[in-house]
Amino acid sequence: MSSAAPIPALQSEGQIQAAVNGCLGLITLNRANALNALSLAMIRDITALLKHWAATPAVQAVVVLGAGREGKPAAFCAGGDIRFFHQAATTGTPASLAELGAFFTEEYALNHLIHHYPKPYIALMDGVVMGGGMGISQGAKLRVLTEHSKLAMPETNIGLFPDVGGGWFLGQCPGRTGEWLALTGQPIGAGDAIELGLGDVFVKSSELPAIIEAFRHGHQPNAEHVVAEVMERADLAPAPDHLEQRTQIDRHFAGADIAAIMASLAAAGDDWSRRTLATLQQRSPLMLAVTLEQLRRARRLSLAEDLRMERDLVHHCFHLRPGAQSETVEGIRALAIDKDHQPRWNPAQIEAVTPALVEAFFASPWPAAEHPLRELA
Repeated sequence: MSSAAPIPALQSEGQIQAAVNGCLGLITLNRANALNALSLAMIRDITALLKHWAATPAVQAVVVLGAGREGKPAAFCAGGDIRFFHQAATTGTPASLAELGAFFTEEYALNHLIHHYPKPYIALMDGVVMGGGMGISQGAKLRVLTEHSKLAMPETNIGLFPDVGGGWFLGQCPGRTGEWLALTGQPIGAGDAIELGLGDVFVKSSELPAIIEAFRHGHQPNAEHVVAEVMERADLAPAPDHLEQRTQIDRHFAGADIAAIMASLAAAGDDWSRRTLATLQQRSPLMLAVTLEQLRRARRLSLAEDLRMERDLVHHCFHLRPGAQSETVEGIRALAIDKDHQPRWNPAQIEAVTPALVEAFFASPWPAAEHPLRELA
């Protein structure tokens, strides 16, 4: 690919828009009606752009943002395309399962690329930033939040686990807040995100149009100038919403296993503990146990090792129990397909989750030399 061409050919049919202004490469997620949820074609386009610009000396910085909808709340990126996951898994053909596998392999490789990107990568995290949206923003050198930012890793709600490096970046959060965020899927705003190390700088949403206009059309001579466009408009972040609960979070979510965490919440008896316990009781007991184990293992791993572990886990989410028997397929069905919000988890009770059921998710289906993410360093 010639470094003279600033933008490689894109394949997502307009779901990704790319532009270069001076030293700045701009990536716009342009699937606003789906809250900019990531498709495989979008992942491939972002990867191609970042690799190309990394090798293009004239491009010194990259900004990623989500397209908005007139009169609708903002969304940076609501995650991966879960309807695609459901369709591919229930179709169950070798081709559909291969495409599903490619989605996660290429998404996790992109997450790794962003965390190790050689040039400043700035994420404008306005509005909804969930799941895959966290994956393409947490590795940014500058994570920009507004009063509309709503960050979450809500995967346990669909019988999945917080992937896209979630084990690694949630594991970095102070105390037991990583366990709390991973298990409950609790959304947090800008104040909590900055307090917990999941965001860097707060900008009022009213300032964003001027920043984006400067990025698109202003003079952008170097990376320092690009960063200054944001920092000149930075403001004091709102107070965290969950600071008062930190002592409770650290006490309850230090439990040795899910049963201990739930027993601790049940014994506390206050309103916050009751609401938190009620949330956990709606989740897949099996995937809660897998998620807790994932997060605690990830604290001992590098990002690359964590992403390889998560690739193993997500393979098992769709293959240990194929098709409709999968907890993930059932969770997506209940939330997004039939929308009955009545998932039939198996097992239905945390007491029935055995160590062997959990351990099966952590056995890699590939020899190390054949792992789909073996190249990650």
